[in-house]
Amino acid sequence: MAAAREKGKALGKSVRYGESKSPFVLGSIVRIFMENFLTYTVCEVHPGPNLNVVLGANGTGKSSVVCAICLGLAGKPSFLGRADKIGLFVKQGCMKGVVEIELFNSPDNIIITREIYVVSNASVWFINRKPATLKTVEEQIAALNIQVDNLCQFLPQDKVGEFTKLSKTELLEATEKSIGSPEMYQFHCELKNFREKERELENLCREKTTSLEKMKQRVERYKQDVERYHECKRHVDLIEMLERKRPWVEYENVREQHEEVKQNRNQVKKELKCLKEMRTPWTKKIQEAEENLDNLDMKTRDNTAEIRNISQKCKEKQDALEMKDKQIEEINQAFRMKKDEETNRQKKIHQTQKIIEEWQNELDTMAVCENLQPQVDAVNTELRKLQEERANIDNDISDLRAEKNNQEREEKRIIDRLGQLNNIMHMKEENLKMRFRDTHTALMWLRNNKDKFKKNTCEPMMLEINVKDSRHARYIENHISANDMRAFVFECQEDMETFLVEVRDHQKLRVNAVCAPAESCAEKLPSRPIEELHRYGFFSYLRELFDAPLPVMSYLCYQYRVHDVPVGTEKTRDMIERVIQETNLRQMYTAEERYIIKVSSYTKQNLSSNTCLREAQYLTSSVDMDERGQLENQRQDISNTLKSLDARLTALFDRQKLLENKDNKLRQEKKELLERGNQRRQLESKIGVKYDSLRQLEQDAIDLEKEFQLANVKIKEINKQKAELVTELMHLMRRIIPLNIVKVALALQMTRVTAERNRLQSEYKAGTVQLRAAQQRFHELDDRKHLLYERCIELMEQARFVCRLGPDQGFPEEFQVAFQTLPDTLEEIDAFLNEEKTRASCFTGLSASIVEEYNKQTQEIEQLTEYLEEKKNELNNYKQNISQVKEKWLNLLKVMIEQINGKFSRFFSSMQCVGEVDLHMENEEEYEKYGIRIRVKFHSSAELHELSPYHHSGGEKTVSTMLYLMALQELNRCPFRVVDEINQGMDPMNERRVFEMVVETACKKRTSQYFFITPKLLQNLTYHEKVTVLLVYNGTFMLETHKWNLKRIKRRHRRLTRMNE
Repeated sequence: MAAAREKGKALGKSVRYGESKSPFVLGSIVRIFMENFLTYTVCEVHPGPNLNVVLGANGTGKSSVVCAICLGLAGKPSFLGRADKIGLFVKQGCMKGVVEIELFNSPDNIIITREIYVVSNASVWFINRKPATLKTVEEQIAALNIQVDNLCQFLPQDKVGEFTKLSKTELLEATEKSIGSPEMYQFHCELKNFREKERELENLCREKTTSLEKMKQRVERYKQDVERYHECKRHVDLIEMLERKRPWVEYENVREQHEEVKQNRNQVKKELKCLKEMRTPWTKKIQEAEENLDNLDMKTRDNTAEIRNISQKCKEKQDALEMKDKQIEEINQAFRMKKDEETNRQKKIHQTQKIIEEWQNELDTMAVCENLQPQVDAVNTELRKLQEERANIDNDISDLRAEKNNQEREEKRIIDRLGQLNNIMHMKEENLKMRFRDTHTALMWLRNNKDKFKKNTCEPMMLEINVKDSRHARYIENHISANDMRAFVFECQEDMETFLVEVRDHQKLRVNAVCAPAESCAEKLPSRPIEELHRYGFFSYLRELFDAPLPVMSYLCYQYRVHDVPVGTEKTRDMIERVIQETNLRQMYTAEERYIIKVSSYTKQNLSSNTCLREAQYLTSSVDMDERGQLENQRQDISNTLKSLDARLTALFDRQKLLENKDNKLRQEKKELLERGNQRRQLESKIGVKYDSLRQLEQDAIDLEKEFQLANVKIKEINKQKAELVTELMHLMRRIIPLNIVKVALALQMTRVTAERNRLQSEYKAGTVQLRAAQQRFHELDDRKHLLYERCIELMEQARFVCRLGPDQGFPEEFQVAFQTLPDTLEEIDAFLNEEKTRASCFTGLSASIVEEYNKQTQEIEQLTEYLEEKKNELNNYKQNISQVKEKWLNLLKVMIEQINGKFSRFFSSMQCVGEVDLHMENEEEYEKYGIRIRVKFHSSAELHELSPYHHSGGEKTVSTMLYLMALQELNRCPFRVVDEINQGMDPMNERRVFEMVVETACKKRTSQYFFITPKLLQNLTYHEKVTVLLVYNGTFMLETHKWNLKRIKRRHRRLTRMNE
């Protein structure tokens, strides 16, 4: 490190000695030193004064140089877009990093050093090896017009996309800072400040003018109020004197009431004493009556209990008698039923004998039956044939119905499955609409306008891709970018351009579209069969995990090589080192991670990186389109089959109905034949049955005499028991009669004592009510006396307070004289007082300060008039300043924009495209809304469009950005410009043209220093002798920086060449 720094000092001295002829401009970077910074342990870079092409493979450390320039010149980590903490830029495993930048200056170069500490996440600054503060460093850098936070001067790799997102205003300010004269941006800021002050002054003058007019109107009103004030004062004085007399009159009235109440109270007190003396005899008599009642009540309860006990026993005897009566009735009822049963038996015997006699006569008269068996046999034969045919038809109908039911069940299953698939497609479309509304709008337009395209078009990939297993959706989503997931896929470039012109240019929608390769890659074979990778835990390639239309699959195989990226399991993760070494795969997936393997260009070693898989968002619901097509075909076949089955069933039902009619006719014929042959046999059988019934009836005879004797015996026994119960009941009745007589006597005696007690209580209550009324009257009068007394004291104090008299002060004579002229009653005083208050109320809003307020307002009007005049003069001065500064600023600005537009248009013309740069303003007076507008046209059929991140492709934005920066290059007053990997989004033709412009512009005499960072360059490019190419290498066999000596290497090469010769 020390050697490297000494070398830097030596270079600085050499630059100073050739100062007058130095190719470096003031503030250019002469040397960059890095220690333990990002990928570098120790590295020192010596850029050239003109174009510096920093070239190296990805990951070697090109962007580390850009980070060193930014952070070494007091840039913030957030501007780089890599990390938000400065400590994260120190090489992993180290605790401290150093960045040192040497800037060209006269007479001595400036060396700025930044030491970065990981633990504290802080930096220490040095200028020319001496400690300094961050503010000092920023001031030194600003003096050299270095702006690492200006995208027009410093464009790191992660900020290229943000340049096109700059608003017109931000682009104008960045351009002013970058290439404008120092006073241009100052003029712009002054104009914005002046305009803000002008607005404030205009609003202030408007407000003050309004206030002044209101104050003048208010003063005019005050003149009348002052005159009315004096008249009001006379009424107020009279009201004050009336209000002083009123409490004295009120006091006298209350004092008279107090004396009257006091006399009434003493009279009621005497009446109350007499009533209390009369209450004692009544209390003693009522107590004696209560005791007598208690004794009678106790005797009555005992008597009632004994009567209740005997009554219960009587009721039990009565219930037993009723039960005996029921038993006698049941015995009689049973005998009557036996008698009725015997009568019915005799009737049935007579009827049966009569029926047997009638049937016997009919049997005697019936002729001998003819022989009908041949006819019956013929009918039976026909019936068997019909039954066989009907059975066959029934079997056919059952089979057809079973088959129809099976087909209907299958059709229902297919319809349900199709509904599920359609619902999944609807969910996917709703997901697209919610996340990407513009894409969904374009999808609706595409479905309605497919006739405008020559070849087949595919909807966004997230709708077309159907994952076979939803668990595998995250592999596809992590492999395919989100922009491509919502991109439309076309088979030809012309169809894609037609689509984009419509939805982007005309409908202003932000959509993505891609074109499938001309030669299909959908069936491309993987580099090896998946069976060879089974032992590593791989179970499939990405392509086999999903279905997609042919153009979509072809694009994914071509762009993302889904046919050659295997998917593994946890087994793959456990043996990942072995998998990387043995399989030579460049991309692979395990259960939870994605691995990308690159080969170092220097050491040929495998460099792997892994990232955790994000959860799936778009493909969790998938539709199997093959299954859907098969289901639609099956549904059509089932529909045709059901129609055929319905036709066959209709024919069978018709035939079945015909056979059923024929069968009914034959059965009726057979029935008639059988009835003719079986009539005599049936009659003989019926006569035999009736004889059996007659014998059974004769055997079931009942002996009524015997039954009658048994019933009489039972009834006599029950009557004997009833006689005993009646005797017991009579005995109980004789016991209860005297008890009831005693009960009545006790009741009469209690009634008489109760009446006496009630009379005494009524008289006592009447005396109590009279006593309470007297007590209440006494308390009311007593309370009234106290209240009036307190009121007298209160009114006395109030009257003395109103008249402002002291505790021991007598009544003034002046009040006595004044009170004599005023009314003497409260009514007259209140009437007079209300009259005067009414008159005084006509003078509302007046006070003693009205005159003072009038004078104060007059003085404020004079002060406000002077203040307003002063502000108007200040406003006129601001308008003059704005006019002067605006003229200077617009002259400088228009010249600058004309120069930028000339160079920008020339650069675009050289590429057969059109580009313009102009000044944009919405309102001529709104200086904070002035901006620079960039308009470009890349296709002859298109129109000029303002450069935006939504309308133009990534390559178009990159070319436009690069050419705008080149247009600033010759006009630039900043010492250097840095552009990191901006050529990555360009096609080869545009990249070659842009590089030639960069070389031509950056290598002109006295132009500022230019850093062009790129991982690769095209072959056979045009270079200039002022171009400095800095090749960045990295690897385990690299020499340390301080050991690198180009002269020594050349001498050794020449010596080895001579030895070989």
